This record gives sequence, structure tokens and C-alpha cells, in this order.
Amino acid sequence: MTQLADPPEEAAEAAMGLDMVLVDAAHGPLRRMIPPAGTALRFGSSLARRPGTVAKRAAELVRELASIAAGRSELMPGRKDRRFADPAWTGNPLLRRAMQAHLASARTAWELIEDAHLGWQDDERIRFTATNVVDALAPSNVPLINPLALKAVIDTGGRNVVEGTRRLVSDLASPPRVPSMVEPDAFTVGEDLAATPGTVVFRTEVFELIQYRPTTETVRAVPLLMIPPTINKFYIADLAPGRSIVEHYLAAGQQVFMMSWRNPDERHAEWGLDTYGQAVLDAMDAIETATGQEKVTLQAFCSGGIITSMVLAHLAATGRQDRVSAASFAVTVLDWNRAGTVSALMDPESVKAATRKSRKQGYLDGAQLAEVFAWLRPNDLVWNYWVNNYLQGKPPPNFDILFWNADTTRMSAGLHRDFIDLALGNSLVEPGRATMLGTPVDLSKVTVDTYVTAGIADHLCPWQACYRTTALLGGESRFILSTSGHIASLVNPPGNPKSTFQVAASTPDDPKEWLERAETVQGSWWPDFAAWLGERSGAEIPAPASLGGELPKLPEPVGSTAAPGTYVFDK
Repeated sequence: MTQLADPPEEAAEAAMGLDMVLVDAAHGPLRRMIPPAGTALRFGSSLARRPGTVAKRAAELVRELASIAAGRSELMPGRKDRRFADPAWTGNPLLRRAMQAHLASARTAWELIEDAHLGWQDDERIRFTATNVVDALAPSNVPLINPLALKAVIDTGGRNVVEGTRRLVSDLASPPRVPSMVEPDAFTVGEDLAATPGTVVFRTEVFELIQYRPTTETVRAVPLLMIPPTINKFYIADLAPGRSIVEHYLAAGQQVFMMSWRNPDERHAEWGLDTYGQAVLDAMDAIETATGQEKVTLQAFCSGGIITSMVLAHLAATGRQDRVSAASFAVTVLDWNRAGTVSALMDPESVKAATRKSRKQGYLDGAQLAEVFAWLRPNDLVWNYWVNNYLQGKPPPNFDILFWNADTTRMSAGLHRDFIDLALGNSLVEPGRATMLGTPVDLSKVTVDTYVTAGIADHLCPWQACYRTTALLGGESRFILSTSGHIASLVNPPGNPKSTFQVAASTPDDPKEWLERAETVQGSWWPDFAAWLGERSGAEIPAPASLGGELPKLPEPVGSTAAPGTYVFDK
């Protein structure tokens, strides 16, 4: 039996999220175990003003521990807590007591945090620290008492110890210094991932533009440009066949183009929001040359959505918004007011340290960010693999999303700085506070129809924060709320009987009001989006016989022009 706190799909939901900026990447691991001094002081002061409450919680814990010692406690883990799924945790008296003592202590910690009545930011910070400390102290992490580890010693004759030690040393040798979630050779990009046929039809120093080969005899006249995140590779939208968003859109008769960002290094330190915004415009120009169409539709993911929203505002301000027929934003936060744990960790001291570090290197290392993301959900992304990989000596299960998640890229120092400035000042909320290519950004002037998606279980980009995008933009919005988390709300192919999403006829300002009006629809949102997009993509025309149109052929031997291109292989 493999102890994974959640199935790979659920772990993947925690694996990648607000992939724009995490100031925590500038700090060492102790940051995760020790709250900021001011937060700790306010937490302690608040509890000191409530001595009766603290005494009550302490007495409750003592009574529960006494009940545990006597074997009378009925305390049990939650249904989704798979750390203690092995029968030995309930059947063995000593293991049962160890488990219950941990659960009782953890419950008291959460109750004390509630009792402190901290402000939003301090509450998020103290919970972040408490989660890391409590999860680290779980008895399931201790080799000598974890029944899965002991059984592995018997079953393998001790080989699990040797293999687990080898894996531990290998993982600690280079960042991210957390247990591997997937084997490095589990998949091959271009063969079983990012395998949809297509051609790189345009290349700049910043990106490659892939045009995918149509799979229908006719296509919609207005092509779709997909803008991926700026951390990790574009193929989150082109995973294994049957799980590829691109593949689904092609089957629906769309002409699909994809931007594949270059992996920047110290030479590209100055690339900022203007660089990436201009890249989107360059891609639109190339698509017009390739197809002869003056309009495009846009779909952007995560941080790509931030860039796209600013480009749309720039087009609106310069009288060129008619170049875009419609736009979609997937798990994108444009309003950072109370936007989850990531937002709460952005104190001025950490911001200065983070920008100083990336400025010195010329970039923010994606491996460092991957480590930070892992510690945002330690049970899912650290300790379950600790048990599986090190204590049991087993390889992690192969899963395409986790392979993509491990295939990190760097973020240029300029883009890192610009994203921090946007988030810290919440600059996109107030017209004119941010600029794109010299133009003041006013999102209310963006009047194209938009399709906004979020995941109800998304802990990095809370759905309410994603929903606020509908109020910032000036056009008609359709908001879709998936039952999944951050990543699974994107990779949500039809056919999963558990998939549902919620949708309402209108988007009032209050997300709670929207939720009350929303109806639940069985299945994936992909077909819903394909239908919505089709209505805004013009008439059906014959599919092009060749790709690239009038664009100049790319020179060889610069690199292969077959999809997925060359930039996706940059390390």
C-alpha cells in the first residue's frame, strides 16, 4: 500500500498556481516554520489578552490526552486524510495513541488561531506557519513507527532503506530540495506530451509561435491565440492525448495558435511586462499574416492572463481593440486584495529581499518557486512523497501534470519586479496606476466579451479573487466555477463522471450573490467554452492546406520547426 495523502490528481491541484511571483523564494526553509516577528508578536499578545480562553483550550487538550492514554478517545482523522489510512494506525494501540495525540494537538492549534481573532494577513501567515509545523510533526513521517515503512523493510529485506536514502540524497543535491513528485524520465515531451501535430511558424527572441494542424475539414475564420503562464512550459494546455486542451479545440473546428515562451537567463534580465506585452502583439501580427484574418480570440492562463489583460487595455486605449473578438482568462487573479496565502506573504521586507535576489541573478529560478509551492501544501506535496519515496523506497507514480510541474522555467528579473509592483500596489484595480507599452491601463475600457474560469478548491487563486475579474472588465462576462482545484480546473477533459461546473446567467458584483444564482452543470467546461468561442469566431471556412501562410519560412538549422518547437526544451 502506498501512502499518498491524495491521489495524483489532487496533489497536482496544489502543485502550481499563482505562477507570477512568490517573494518567499528569497528565504530559506526556516521561514516556513517561523512566522514573521510582527505576526508572532500580535498572535501572542492577542492570546495573552484572553487567558481564560487559553486555559480552556489547554484543559480541553489535557482531558483529550488523558482519554487517549486510557484508550477511550474516539478522535479519528478526516475522511480525506490518508496519512493514517493503514489499518495499523487504528488496530495497534500504540500507533492509535500516537495518531490521536497528534490530531488533538493539531486541533488545539487551529482553535487557538481562531481564538486570536487576527487580522486577515496575520491570520494567513500564522496558519501557513502552523500548517508546516503541525504537518512536519505528524507521526506518519517517523520511519521507526510508520507501519508502511516497517512493512517495506520486511517485504524488501531492507532494500527500501537503501533506495530511499539514494532518492533522498539525489533530491537534496539540487533545487527544488523537496521529494520528487514524478520520475524525470516518466514522459517525453514531443512524444507522449505536447504531441499535437503543428509547426513553429514564427520565432522571436522571446517566444515561438506554434500553429496546430486542423483536424476538421472546415475551421472558424477567427483564429485562437493561447497565452500560457510565464512559469513552466506551455504544454499544460497540450498534455497527453485525450487530456489536451489544444486537441479538444481543434476537434471543435478552431484554428489554434500557441505561444511558447523562451526560458530566460541572465542575458534577459531586463525583460519586463512591456517585453511580454509586445510579444503578444507580435504574435497577433504573425497570425494575421499567416491566416489573412484581422481579428483573433485570446485564451490566457494564470500569469499569462495578467499580461493579456494589460495588452487588451493598451489596445482599447490606442483604438485597436477591434483586433480581438473575445478573450478568456483561466485561474487568473487581477485584483490581489485578499487573494490568498501568497498575497498574505508579501510583506515589504520580503519583497525587497526577493527583488534584490532576482536582480543579482538576472532571474528568479523556477526550481526555487517549485519548492515554495510545495511547502504551501506540505501534506500533499512534501510529506506524502517523503513516505512513498524515502521511507518505502518506491518511485512516485507517473502523472502528466506533475511532470509538467517539475519542468520549471526561470522568470526574468524585470518581469519578477513588475509583477511584484502590480501585486503589492494592486495596480490593476485603479485606472492609470499601471502602464503597458507606455499606455495607462484601464481595464474598464476592455469591452470585448470575456470567459472567466476558476476552481472552487483553488487555494492559491481563490475563486472569489478570480471572479472579481468580471467586475474589473467592461464587457459582458461569463464566469465558470469548476469543482476542481487550480490545475484540475484547467485540465478537465470531457468524460469524467465526477466533473461539474457552476454557471449563472449574469455576473453581479458580489460573488456570493453569483453563487446563489448559479446552477450546476454535469461534465467539463471545455465543450461550454468551445460553444461560446465558436459563436465569436466568425464563419466556417475551409481548413488551410498548409501552415504559416505568407509568413517567411524559418531558417534552418536554427532548430526543428515541428511542434512543440525548440524553446520548450530549454533548461
